[in-house]
Amino acid sequence: MKDFHYLRRNKSTRWHSRPLAPRLRRLGPVAWLAAPILAALLIPLVVVPLHRGQPAPPAVPTVTASPAAPAEPEAAAQEAPQPKVSVYLSRSGQIETLPLEDYVSGVLAAEMPASFELEALKAQAVAARTFILRRLLAGDRSGVPVPGADVTDTVSHQAYVSKDTLERKWKLGGRSADLAKLQRAVLETRGVIMTYKGQPITASFFASSGGYTENSEEYWNAAIPYLRSVSSPWEKEITPNYAVTNTFTISEILTRLGLNDRVIPASKETTNSVTTKKISTSSRLPVEVLSLTTGHRIKEISIGGTIFTGREVREKLGLRSSQFSWGRKGNKILITTFGNGHGVGMSQWGANGMAKEGGTATQILKHYYSGISFTQISTLLKK
Repeated sequence: MKDFHYLRRNKSTRWHSRPLAPRLRRLGPVAWLAAPILAALLIPLVVVPLHRGQPAPPAVPTVTASPAAPAEPEAAAQEAPQPKVSVYLSRSGQIETLPLEDYVSGVLAAEMPASFELEALKAQAVAARTFILRRLLAGDRSGVPVPGADVTDTVSHQAYVSKDTLERKWKLGGRSADLAKLQRAVLETRGVIMTYKGQPITASFFASSGGYTENSEEYWNAAIPYLRSVSSPWEKEITPNYAVTNTFTISEILTRLGLNDRVIPASKETTNSVTTKKISTSSRLPVEVLSLTTGHRIKEISIGGTIFTGREVREKLGLRSSQFSWGRKGNKILITTFGNGHGVGMSQWGANGMAKEGGTATQILKHYYSGISFTQISTLLKK
């Protein structure tokens, strides 16, 4: 792959063409007539060193939509062995152990639709590979219910489709073209991970934003320098169910938020709050947004006089995101959410929107993960 293969190179190829110019000007008419023939003979001498001589500089890789040429058998044989990943399959209770790149294919099949643009799939492959390598290097087996596994196949870590399912339901079940597309995305980014200061990053991702991603400390407690809030305007026009309205009774709101046993103060309606009647009394349920995060989500909200974070409300009410608005219709509360997910890291639908506009995988990843670099796994493991 032309783009990420640059990561394997560490010296620059220099071209010395200027000294030829004075000599060419001194050539006679006959020499000029022979110039095309000489050029044809010289071109191979120039092109060959680009591939077999000094490699290109290790600049940030430029991802293209062109597929990488298949590796020669000799080169494949010399490649460093892949780390193995042991996945706990939650439905069967079994553990599947497989090479890392095969694991990334299974994650890609579960985490992103095969109909997405190839560059978005590449970006997701790099994110998935980075996530699991960081976990393997740290010996992190948190959230795994049985010994012997590194990770589960659920969204608690990364969703994953088993090799058997890919074989039966994809390859033999009429989705061979989809599988080939996913495998191409994995192949063209083979071995590439994202790093920050030389270490694999926490490559968090989510489905779609409401226009901005979130600073890490505004959803979790830790401020992570590469997980910064950035604009993500692509989702609105292309994401199914971008805005979803949920309907609740007041009693449901009170029960889920643990407010049943609390006295709800009476309050007048204001432009910043939603006021409704309780089921069996004349008490009111004032709702007021107190502050927003950098990513335009609810940071703090007062409901019935009790202050909650947007994340708490999202999780307690089962909302798609913490970017939401409130409304009232009769005795019902209407909550409309925008986007889907925690909002930290890469937006998958945003990545697809960028790719539709011509964005490359490198551009996508560097947009959603601030200040990151790209590294080959083999290079990192040597350290």
